[in-house]
Amino acid sequence: MAVEHREIGRERTRVLVIEDEESYRQALSSGLGNEGFDVVLAADGPEGLRLLGEQAPDIVLLDMLLPGMHGIDVCRRMRAVSSVPVLMVSAVDTELDVVLGLELGASGYVTKPFRLRELVARMHAILRRVQPRPAAEPDVPVTVHAPPVEGRSTPGCAPAFGSVRVDYVRREVTVGGVPTHLSRKEFDLLAALLSPAQRVRSRDELIDLLWPDTDLTDTRTLDTHIHRLRAKLEPDPTEPRHIVTVRGVGFRIDPDGGVGEPPATDPRVEGQPVGA
Repeated sequence: MAVEHREIGRERTRVLVIEDEESYRQALSSGLGNEGFDVVLAADGPEGLRLLGEQAPDIVLLDMLLPGMHGIDVCRRMRAVSSVPVLMVSAVDTELDVVLGLELGASGYVTKPFRLRELVARMHAILRRVQPRPAAEPDVPVTVHAPPVEGRSTPGCAPAFGSVRVDYVRREVTVGGVPTHLSRKEFDLLAALLSPAQRVRSRDELIDLLWPDTDLTDTRTLDTHIHRLRAKLEPDPTEPRHIVTVRGVGFRIDPDGGVGEPPATDPRVEGQPVGA
């Protein structure tokens, strides 16, 4: 039976923290509690899975390096019974585990050590994306770090579109076999559009993902980054075929390279974008 992850009438957002280090558990209990969350703590995977059913959290904070049952196995079992968003906590040297977790449906990850402000911002961004929608379209977990890609032969490497290839583990992009430099935000934007390809990403959704700590009052910064991606990756940036504008909504990736709509902004966009 599927686990519901929202309790009707609940005033505070409930987060299930699955973390084996007591110092982190206590710090997160205090910090997230002060930020308005109802915090439920688990010291290992089996306890976390039990509390998932008993407490019906709105979001899960899951450490990857758990004793006994690895975080990957915990995430897999959660996905079998619940669509609750999962934010993974990873050590620097466990990036391949992160990629696997994202392919299982986790919504993103943060790396230890992290700042509470960064963690809370990511949690709020994920929670905004999983709010009920008027349409019947199911929610698809999103990450800007390493989107799930089917049919890849080498861990972290996959075709993207046209002659563009992406290595999500090394955060490298090639065009026609030639390495192409993308800024951190440009790579994150490309990864978001590719998870999965052909799904439309709204402007608000992309802004929440890439600039969670910045209050952007217009979309010029996003449009500038889209323009830069097209300039680096499209055969003809003035007639984009892969990074496609969906009028009134946002953007999507067309792997087949159909004729796209006109660019979202004039190619002569000026001004320094935030967080380039």
